Amino acid sequence: MSVLFLEYPKCSTCKKAKAWLEAAGVSFVDRHIVEQNPTAEELQQWHKKSGLPLKKFFNTSGMLYKEMQLKDKLPQMSEAEQYDLLATNGMLVKRPLIIGEDFVLTGFKEAEWERLKA
Repeated sequence: MSVLFLEYPKCSTCKKAKAWLEAAGVSFVDRHIVEQNPTAEELQQWHKKSGLPLKKFFNTSGMLYKEMQLKDKLPQMSEAEQYDLLATNGMLVKRPLIIGEDFVLTGFKEAEWERLKA
């Protein structure tokens, strides 16, 4: 099994997640989330596959999220507008992101990632 791993290389959580993947022997394709920002179409597919609320795809602790005051703006935006907004800047997207054939994980919670070892 190979997964798509979206990361921001300077992010400490992404570094931990990448080390975990390597130690677990999970093969992955590495993608820089800022240099190759996800498209609105990719985000929509991943969101649908994940079963998570769309808000889980936003980096709510990021400076850009706070500067743009998205906490107040997101509830008034349609899903399409939110996908388009996420696609404008990788720093708005929760990271790391792992995309597999039948799952999507946002952020790094080791317990959730354990199933990748299969």
